[in-house]
Amino acid sequence: MVFSSLEFIFIFLPLFLLAYGFSPPKMKNSIILLGSLVFYYLGVGGKIYVELFIMTLVVNFILGQFIESFRKTSRLWLTIGIIFNFWWLIFFKYYSFAFESVNTIFHTHILVKNIVLPIGISFYTFQNVSYIIDVYRKKARAEKNLINYGAYISMFPQLIAGPIVTYTTVAQQLRHRKHTAKKVEDGLKTFTIGLGYKMILANHFGILWKNVHDIGYESVSPKLAWLAIFAYSFQLYFDFCGYSLMAIGLGRLMGFELPKNFDYPYLSTTMTEFWRRWHITLGTWFREYIYIPLGGNRKGPGKQIRNMFAVWLFTGLWHGASWNFVLWGLVLFAIMMSEKFVTGKFLTKVKPIGHLYMIFLIPLTWSLFVLTDFHEMGIFLKRLFPFLPQKTFAVKADDYVKYWQLYGKYFIAAVIFSTRIPEMIYKKIKNSVFCAIVLAVIFWLSVYCMYTGLNNPFMYYQF
Repeated sequence: MVFSSLEFIFIFLPLFLLAYGFSPPKMKNSIILLGSLVFYYLGVGGKIYVELFIMTLVVNFILGQFIESFRKTSRLWLTIGIIFNFWWLIFFKYYSFAFESVNTIFHTHILVKNIVLPIGISFYTFQNVSYIIDVYRKKARAEKNLINYGAYISMFPQLIAGPIVTYTTVAQQLRHRKHTAKKVEDGLKTFTIGLGYKMILANHFGILWKNVHDIGYESVSPKLAWLAIFAYSFQLYFDFCGYSLMAIGLGRLMGFELPKNFDYPYLSTTMTEFWRRWHITLGTWFREYIYIPLGGNRKGPGKQIRNMFAVWLFTGLWHGASWNFVLWGLVLFAIMMSEKFVTGKFLTKVKPIGHLYMIFLIPLTWSLFVLTDFHEMGIFLKRLFPFLPQKTFAVKADDYVKYWQLYGKYFIAAVIFSTRIPEMIYKKIKNSVFCAIVLAVIFWLSVYCMYTGLNNPFMYYQF
């Protein structure tokens, strides 16, 4: 079950909100925990993954108590917790990848089991780890109430694909939060905007990208190849940004203020700036729990380069168990190092050139991200750059015309909604009748798209 489904919007969410709204304040976190476990069970479709989730929740709750209560051995308990959490992530996400790589490199024939990745494990693992680390650092007091901790980890708006919420962000809200009509209104509006991003923009770009994939990269013209990778870039942004907005909106319905996850990344003039604006909570996690503990930028340029290398290697691997993600992370590392030592100041100062640089670079790096097969990646990159040696040529040189005619309006809308202009207009009219009508149209148009089958799972579910 996903947010952008008829079952969620018209069955699960109304029933949950009724139970939540009519429950006394002391019971609300229990309703969140119970409702979120039901949501997770329906989403993953397997009791064993719910049992795994509950086990990790309980173990980390206990570890937090041990770390705080037994300070002399707190480092031991922290180490046990980190190993425990990452063991499950490594097993489910990287077991098959590791043995497939060994078979490929050493020409062995180790039997590789097909292990299904539990949805959301990367996200809730990071939240559990951040909690026990913050308790160890004394940045947070250990949660004494299992229901409160369970509500924090399991909260269904952010359980499956973030934002990655640290315990310190919501600790006070778990105990005391206000439920107002204004929050409900803002939450519904934010949810609707995110739903529109997903259903009206992201899913249509997904169709274009899939069509080009089905045609075969070796058969498309360079112009259609660029159109397709721009489509994927917009699909990924509006899909994930849309999910994050829906999560934030749902959080407000329950009185929570979840952290912002996107800050118009496609307005960036450098890749470094882009990754400060994209998936903000993931970047913050890597900075707080990997980059800074390794020394950050405090021990000279050499150590800083090493630390950045580690962050981007882990970032690539976090996104997927495939060598293309490793390549993608290392390419981003190389780009950011070149910006830090050579081009960054110029690109930031001369913004038109910076924007052109990013317009070219963003879709190019996303092509390394989306294409897991290196042979397909090579074909596609050659299509993007026709001056490279080609083995085959496009069936039709003007094949892009048809797709531009079909999807041009979505590209125009995507460019506009990648800027701050819609947000500025929204802030001025958000309390007007006209805004309510526009949001109602977006909502029912999104519902119509669901009804007609124009829907895809959220892209970050796989990570």
